[in-house]
Amino acid sequence: MKLISTALALTLMLSGAVFAADKHDHGHEDKPLHGGLVTEIKDVDYELVAKPDVLQLYVRDHGKPVDVSKATAKITLLVGTDKQEVELKPSGDKLEAKGSFKVTAGTKIVAQVNAAGKTATARFLLK
Repeated sequence: MKLISTALALTLMLSGAVFAADKHDHGHEDKPLHGGLVTEIKDVDYELVAKPDVLQLYVRDHGKPVDVSKATAKITLLVGTDKQEVELKPSGDKLEAKGSFKVTAGTKIVAQVNAAGKTATARFLLK
């Protein structure tokens, strides 16, 4: 019985240490969930999926999707001396624009996002 109590106590202590180490982190993954590029601003992740025919921006706050139904965003694509500005509109769980976009390696992208009364600027570099 004493061996079981000791084992239980050690297990609880170790799980507490693991939990504490996890809490030290910012509490969410910065990994892309939609195959795009992720940048973090004040614990909010912005994931950009940039394809030649569609631009999509997903927003997560502490790992949870942000309601973007009333959000707006403007994307600026910079390729060499060429500049293209695109308005993104809500589309389900993301902000999106369809069209024709220059999204090659080296393209710099700046996203100005207005959601829930807050404005953020996210920057991306396509590789």
